[in-house]
Amino acid sequence: MRKHFWWIGCVSLVLFISVIGFKPVNATRTTAAYKTTIPTAKELFAQYVSTVYQTARLQETGLTFEVFQKALTGYFNIKSANKLQNGSVITVVDFTKSSREKRMWIIDLFNKHLLLNTWVAHGQGSGDDMATNFSDTNESHQSSLGFFLADDVYVGKHGRSLRLDGLDAGFNTSARARGIVVHAADYVSESNIARVGRLGRSFGCPAVSPEVVSQVINTIKGKTVFFINGNNPSYNSKYLSENVLANFTSPEVTTTDSVRL
Repeated sequence: MRKHFWWIGCVSLVLFISVIGFKPVNATRTTAAYKTTIPTAKELFAQYVSTVYQTARLQETGLTFEVFQKALTGYFNIKSANKLQNGSVITVVDFTKSSREKRMWIIDLFNKHLLLNTWVAHGQGSGDDMATNFSDTNESHQSSLGFFLADDVYVGKHGRSLRLDGLDAGFNTSARARGIVVHAADYVSESNIARVGRLGRSFGCPAVSPEVVSQVINTIKGKTVFFINGNNPSYNSKYLSENVLANFTSPEVTTTDSVRL
């Protein structure tokens, strides 16, 4: 009889231990899957940048992912500061590239579409084929780096032109006073590249070909983001802060609203 009760007690103990240690396999897997399928805000931003980059086929035109991501980081910071009126378009200029390359991109973020890829000049004080020196000083004839707003249109000595307002203190905020504008220039052409091996140079303005100047101005006027990238280790901008990305959500595209944070 004692042996019988001892055997029943052992079986009960084993069952008790089994119940305590049991973990539903499906529940564990579901929890793990739940944790791995919810991206962070920064991951959502990276996914968005990658989607636009691939859909607009920007790599094929020579725009690097790193420069595009930098430009969009600034875009969302500037938008968060309520400085934009036309939130669907961004212009990127990459002065790390030769003037022989088409190094200006105008991108429609709503439709994830490249509107224009074209040549753009740098200032004669910045270098010959490559722009290596940058300044915000008047009469330097150098290009300035950083984030601008492409603002209002006027007619001046270069014809119809577009003023730029610099947003990065110490790097481009003298742009309007210096007369740094988007304008047409005959020396921005394939024929000039063939003749002298590079584009002609401006007094610091991001000049474009007369053939595309109307398209450029009409597309980006009215306070859109205009970003100039270059090789300058001292360049910094508050608009490159990643803090704003902590609240990033997938943009919603509508006909009346701009990209939403």
